[in-house]
Amino acid sequence: MALFRKAIFWLHLATGVAAGLVVLVMSVTGVLLTYEKQVLAWANARVYEVSPPVPGAERLGPEALLAGVLRAEGGKPTAVTWRAGEDRPVEVAFGREKTVFVDPYTGAVLGQGAAGVRAFFRGVTDWHRWLAAGDESRDTGKAITGAANLGFLFLVLSGFYLWWPRNWTRRVLRGVTWFQGGLSPKARDFNWHNVIGFWSCVPLAVVVASAVVISYPWASDLVYRSVGEEPPAARGPGGGGPGGGAPRPGGEAPRGEGRSAAAGESPRGGGGAAPGRGAPDGGAEAAPPLDGMDPLWATASRRVQGWRSISMQIPGEADAPVAFNIDRGTGGQPQKRATLTLDRATGDVVKWEPFSAGTPGRRLRSVLRFAHTGEVLGLPGQTLAGLVSLGAAVLVVTGLSLSLRRLAAWRGRRRRIPGRARAARPERVADPV
Repeated sequence: MALFRKAIFWLHLATGVAAGLVVLVMSVTGVLLTYEKQVLAWANARVYEVSPPVPGAERLGPEALLAGVLRAEGGKPTAVTWRAGEDRPVEVAFGREKTVFVDPYTGAVLGQGAAGVRAFFRGVTDWHRWLAAGDESRDTGKAITGAANLGFLFLVLSGFYLWWPRNWTRRVLRGVTWFQGGLSPKARDFNWHNVIGFWSCVPLAVVVASAVVISYPWASDLVYRSVGEEPPAARGPGGGGPGGGAPRPGGEAPRGEGRSAAAGESPRGGGGAAPGRGAPDGGAEAAPPLDGMDPLWATASRRVQGWRSISMQIPGEADAPVAFNIDRGTGGQPQKRATLTLDRATGDVVKWEPFSAGTPGRRLRSVLRFAHTGEVLGLPGQTLAGLVSLGAAVLVVTGLSLSLRRLAAWRGRRRRIPGRARAARPERVADPV
């Protein structure tokens, strides 16, 4: 047992040294992304304040809204998102290229929101996913962050094993479960490493394990197989492969890459599509047909009481059904989302897909997708995920500090031991001839 523990210790140390800096980057960026949705919503609300012209005024339907947007912007919009509240503008997405905000009462295009704040989060997300690698090196960046996620999972699990006290005394437990004062730098780092590792072990294991599921197709497939289901086929290019650490909403693709966007929303929320990446806005493409959308929107808005956002996917053909993603949560709670698909011509329900209608594997995969960011539990979950990300950063710093001290001590012993050995070694007598 002692030999096994020693082997685990050295594997833990070697993995921490190898992956430490990448894990540190992902942890710090994870902290910065904790409240991305809320900060973006606040920033956009500061830029655009809308109000009904008269109390109780009705919002414009999608036909009038989109007609005004097309006159002002051209292009080919792909989704419209309404948010609950009289003072919330409507968001119209043009693929993943841009999102414009529209006054819901007049149809006037207000602009593209808090561009600086959005650009900041986009940059932080790029560091979190693929170390901000350029397009030509992005696959390499994803591979590195994916491997670091896997190594970090081993660190969390092996760290708990190494933390487990050999002697369960009150003094020993207090030293590894609570912060101590008046310690030397080495003892302080050891104390912090143990205490933070103990209190963050379980939530950190969830955050990191879900990142592995996001990073690797085989891990995502394992989720489905764990409940006896066959994994779904990968959806197009980029539907799998190592992806950066994380994950954020809509009807999430089962095997999307880390923090992938789905259903027309940005990977970590904030409304609309993530600008500046992906497909172009299609300025030369024909505008989608808009006839008949108003009654469909009215039906969708009455379907679920207490909805907080409704996103309508705009089909390219006049006879194609129209899908509405209806959300009663914060945007990262799949258990509070449903998809309503209506026939364009008749308004009949083609499909109603609440969370409960999904297979166990798909439900579990969706929950894990947003367990990584804590959003599945709402604001408290986001806060917990942010705190354990901060704790992970401290674990990396203290772990590397302890490793460097161990290396320095080992080198000091190496410098001393050869001299002692020579002094103790007897003079060699020449062999007789």
